[in-house]
Amino acid sequence: MTTSPPFGTIRPTHTGTHSGPAARTALSGLVGNTPLLRVTEPFTSGDRGFWAKLEGFNPGGIKDRPGLYMVERARARGELRPGDRIIESTSGTLGLGLALAGLVYGHPVTLVTDPGLEPSMNRLLTAYGAEVDTVSEPHPTGGWQQARRDRVDQLTGLHPGSWCPDQYNNPDNTTAYTPLALEIAAELGQVDILVCSVGTGGHSAGISRVLRQLYPGLRLVGVDTVGSTIFGQRAEPRLMRGLGSSIYPRNVAYDHFSEVHWVNPAEAVWACRTLAASHYATGGWSVGAVALVAGWLARTQSPHTRIAAVFPDGPQRYLSTVYDDDYCAAHGLLTGPPAAAPEVVARPDERPVTRWTRCGTVVDPLALTGGSADR
Repeated sequence: MTTSPPFGTIRPTHTGTHSGPAARTALSGLVGNTPLLRVTEPFTSGDRGFWAKLEGFNPGGIKDRPGLYMVERARARGELRPGDRIIESTSGTLGLGLALAGLVYGHPVTLVTDPGLEPSMNRLLTAYGAEVDTVSEPHPTGGWQQARRDRVDQLTGLHPGSWCPDQYNNPDNTTAYTPLALEIAAELGQVDILVCSVGTGGHSAGISRVLRQLYPGLRLVGVDTVGSTIFGQRAEPRLMRGLGSSIYPRNVAYDHFSEVHWVNPAEAVWACRTLAASHYATGGWSVGAVALVAGWLARTQSPHTRIAAVFPDGPQRYLSTVYDDDYCAAHGLLTGPPAAAPEVVARPDERPVTRWTRCGTVVDPLALTGGSADR
């Protein structure tokens, strides 16, 4: 049996790995050592709960970590030369991390996004010095993500010497989360279950790889959105951003997962707003989806089970969506509390799921179909 650290306890675990002039160190030093919050009622009863790692306390969110690290390593290898342009596809959060990296290391940054990017995020990225390029039409099979990636290929051809991090397939995207894993381990002392949202697959793979070495019995629970292809569902239009995919990112460590849950937007909205009202700490779509699943795990596992959940961002960019009554009403998202437990499917491709659903079989869809990762 393990004991929980006191409420609100934060133990510093690292001071960052980025070096350089004082200004560079000051900027990169803003990233890491984020708070840990105990989440209980109304997600669980008072004697149960889970620990939420609040990555929204980084300047731009969880992807400040890979934004800085991918650029640092590319520079060290000579793939990114001083002053050359960084060009990448993003739904928002990695864009903030790359804008920060551009400031730290002196690179112009072009971010390719789509019309679903919130106007506030577009303005913020521009304020941080990035150029924002918006695609106008989705790819016929790969959706907005593939359309963005195709545009990145066009832009890198127009800018000789430019560099694309390729967050979906870059192994540095996973290694960047080693400090985060060590923070969680130092703060909790034991982790039995890790709950992560899955988009590019970076943070779930990077954190679990380290924690599995420290805690061989660790269970990794993935959280995806309905309409996402990552775990074998059919691609459908998706309202939620930050998790899910219409392509097959190669950073997803399928063999690490014990199970996967799909959550729909209304369920995530309820969880986000409930977190805000009960814990004064919340975030966007991914945070709501992760909290819903982590709360269920806390209710159904032994009360001594140590559950860590990663909250990737804060609420600021979602004020006109998740936290806007008119937006939510227009999209049918104010439907009240979700079911107390998920539906269950035996196989990821058993049927299209439209509400919170759980599957204990996790496989790489491409291993079954022999398809292409760039679909």
